[in-house]
Amino acid sequence: MPSRWDRLFDLKPVPLMDHFVEEVAKLLAQDLQTWPPPVEEVDLDTGGHFAPLFTEPRPRPTPAVYAEALRLTRWELAHETDAFDDYMRNKRYLERGLAPDDRLALLFLARWITEQMLSLGEATEGRVKRKQMQVCLDKLETKLRLAQGAQA
Repeated sequence: MPSRWDRLFDLKPVPLMDHFVEEVAKLLAQDLQTWPPPVEEVDLDTGGHFAPLFTEPRPRPTPAVYAEALRLTRWELAHETDAFDDYMRNKRYLERGLAPDDRLALLFLARWITEQMLSLGEATEGRVKRKQMQVCLDKLETKLRLAQGAQA
């Protein structure tokens, strides 16, 4: 009769990229546990409209805002600009249960997550492709959902 350790020994090794993407999702989920998530600096010329998120006390956005930000990031990474533009122009986020006041946090989170994904590709000199970034977003979404369930 095999021991319980035999099953672990027989498992196939996890490819390095799969492990890497999993670890990135963990780190991003940790960053997103604080509000606002950590930023190196806010450039008032390009991101000045986000300044109120850092200068005025605001409550943490609802889980729905995070889910919609991930949706926007997926579109951004897939170059689906028409879907992104339609969503924002027609305020589709309101149809998804967000409030008008959630717009700024939604745009900030989408930009923050997108920047994290693009900097990942840059830091790895293109070894992490957009396909792996999409997988990372899926893993991140799962981790955020689990964290939300643990808090409830």
